[in-house]
Amino acid sequence: MPVTRRALVESSLAASALAVGARGAAPSDRLRIGLIGCGGISVADSNAFLAHPECEIAAVCDVDDAQIRKTLDRLEKLGRPRPDAVKDFRRILDRSDVQVCLICTPDHWHALPAIAACQAGKDVYVEKPLATSIGEGRRMRDAAREYARVCQMGTHWRSGEHYREAVDLVCSGKLGKVRQVRCWAYLDWIRDIGNPPDGPVPPGVDYDLWLGPAPARPFNKNRFHFNFRWFWDYAGGLMTDWGVHLINIALWAMGPGWPRSVFSSGGKYALQDNSETPDTQITVYEFPSYTLIWEHQVQCGLGPDRREHGVMFTGSEASLIVDTSGWEVIAEPAKRGMVEMKRRARTDEGVRAAHARNFLDCVRSRQAPVENLDIGHHVSAVAHLGNLALRSRSRIDWDAAAERVTNSEAANGLVTRAYRAPWKLG
Repeated sequence: MPVTRRALVESSLAASALAVGARGAAPSDRLRIGLIGCGGISVADSNAFLAHPECEIAAVCDVDDAQIRKTLDRLEKLGRPRPDAVKDFRRILDRSDVQVCLICTPDHWHALPAIAACQAGKDVYVEKPLATSIGEGRRMRDAAREYARVCQMGTHWRSGEHYREAVDLVCSGKLGKVRQVRCWAYLDWIRDIGNPPDGPVPPGVDYDLWLGPAPARPFNKNRFHFNFRWFWDYAGGLMTDWGVHLINIALWAMGPGWPRSVFSSGGKYALQDNSETPDTQITVYEFPSYTLIWEHQVQCGLGPDRREHGVMFTGSEASLIVDTSGWEVIAEPAKRGMVEMKRRARTDEGVRAAHARNFLDCVRSRQAPVENLDIGHHVSAVAHLGNLALRSRSRIDWDAAAERVTNSEAANGLVTRAYRAPWKLG
């Protein structure tokens, strides 16, 4: 996402947080949050929570002292009380005054804190994708159920008004029979990150704790902070990053079914750096009644319909395209008698705060939020299946009931990732 747009969104949320924070809330109504992970996404997410008067950040956690300092400075500028700061997420879970854990860590550190938080009686808001593997996501979903916790995955588009309108139109039948859905992200802002040598761990960083359950590797700055998402040890590349956002909209409209088979092709064709995940990828999912296609490329911004990203539902009567700017319905040439509808809705500014609001309301009511971990696991797992097919170089058949690949041992071996000792998936 371009820095200028992100800056506008975050400054708007920060201003809202400051204004609301000044009003405050009665002590009995306050909801005290433990922020786990102080990287880039934590700015947008914590501001989204602080836009609501009952929220207060009681403690922050990160393995990097520099990230903690940035967060404390930012909260001070917002006029917020100074929270406690720790490096080990378990110190957050020990606190009886923390009711909600906001998990903004790299993907490989989603599962363990979320499961432990559920076991400790905390409610959880965790960034997307749910985890780095299908097996981890399944265990997170099961923990939320077992301990009766309110848990929300941070795919905030689920709380966007124009996305809901688009989904309602697809479900209304006005498009006719939808037999193909196409999702894409063509991102020209992703650049070559080079090939820096391994080097010393930066001062103030607990690198062993940052690695956690991931394999032991020498420190390399390209594997750290934002760029972690381009390495298999910690994430799944664009397939599980932007893919989870867009596939989420597709599955929201098309229903909770699972694909029967998946094929994926791609590789590193543009970038010459030391990243591992593909810069170009196409994945084809065979669902019982339709085909879902995912595609991404980097260093180019002209995707289908000349859009950077989007979801297109192709029906027998018309097609609908939705992205962050709005939705559009285009009638088939032979169906011009159908009223052609258009709408350009607002951008996604404020949608994170709406997603946080939905979660907070559910913390009070104990109802399921719009992106509970049943949904979050399903959406994330479908995205992961694309990478399983790519990495195993096979068309895979998926047994949804058993959550296993039935025709490829290589792919099935990636359903749950191995953990580095002493870490274990609880």
